[in-house]
Amino acid sequence: MARISIQLTKLEQTVVACERYSHPDLHVRRKMLVLWSVHTGLTRLQASKVAGVGRATAQRYLAAYRDGGLDGLRAWGVAGPVSELTSHADAIKTFLKQTPVRTIAEAAAHIERLTGLRRGLTQTRVFLKSLGFQWQRTRAVPVPPKSR
Repeated sequence: MARISIQLTKLEQTVVACERYSHPDLHVRRKMLVLWSVHTGLTRLQASKVAGVGRATAQRYLAAYRDGGLDGLRAWGVAGPVSELTSHADAIKTFLKQTPVRTIAEAAAHIERLTGLRRGLTQTRVFLKSLGFQWQRTRAVPVPPKSR
């Protein structure tokens, strides 16, 4: 395994020193900490222990810096799974605004009828929340007793 030596320029040192504590993304802060630690003379193993990651992870961070610089290190290319319902989002949103539903089960039935995709109650609830719908709890309005 080839050893990756890190020598940061003055500008990069300033950026890394700042972003290892103040970057809004925790992953980027961790990557900057590994990069800074190796730059200051720690080994990959020591830098990984300081940052709380594995040695192989620290090695991947350093390889990302070597290949793409600081922008390559900042990149976080992880995307979660995409629901099949997202391709039907506009039609579902339009339909549910025209025809409000009372329950998630009713919404799931309408969505299945529209798209042919059957989803559980929790998946339907999460999807509708991502579309901007809010679940509102309805209760009976108290009525004063009849006077005799």
